[in-house]
Amino acid sequence: MTEYEQRLQLVSLAKSMFDRGYATGGAGNISVKINQNKILATPTGSSFGRLDPERLSIVTLDGEHLSGDKPSKEVSFHIEVYKHRPEANSIVHLHSTYLTALSCQEGLNTDNAIKPFTPYFVMRVGSLPVVEYLNPGDKKIGEELAKLAPYHRAYLLANHGPVVTGKDLLDAADNAEELEETAKLYFLLQSSCVSYLSEENIAILRNKGV
Repeated sequence: MTEYEQRLQLVSLAKSMFDRGYATGGAGNISVKINQNKILATPTGSSFGRLDPERLSIVTLDGEHLSGDKPSKEVSFHIEVYKHRPEANSIVHLHSTYLTALSCQEGLNTDNAIKPFTPYFVMRVGSLPVVEYLNPGDKKIGEELAKLAPYHRAYLLANHGPVVTGKDLLDAADNAEELEETAKLYFLLQSSCVSYLSEENIAILRNKGV
């Protein structure tokens, strides 16, 4: 895929997520690797619903802004994930309703915020570790994600929202959407007796993937 095709795909996927309420206002950000040293990212304060493919930011993995509008301050933690998870080629960070609500709950299991009850959560995401609350833009977010990145595909920033990786833009978007739907089900099932997946089935699903 050419860089221009990636620009168009990023804008299209972002608009789709905006239209379905996964991002509001200027919240959230998306990035994708152009090559092993450069990423294409959403600019600071930009709306997922009004992105211009020509104005997307290009940033090196050393953090140098090469072209386009000024990148989001959160691109720094995207870079840390890319550096420590080579198989990640795209990252979606959302302030989506159900995952953000989940991130605000007390007493979450920091190793995995959602106890598995659907197979696709396990196959697409695996587990959802929680990063303690840090103010947006704090460089420590990247440091904490760097520790988790070699072992996990998605992360929940406390009182903030999810960070989800994928092998490409489509995969990252699909993983983020599956995760948001799982969080929605989590809240819908809170007053129910939930049938959780067995450890045996979880192990099988993790090896299977999607």
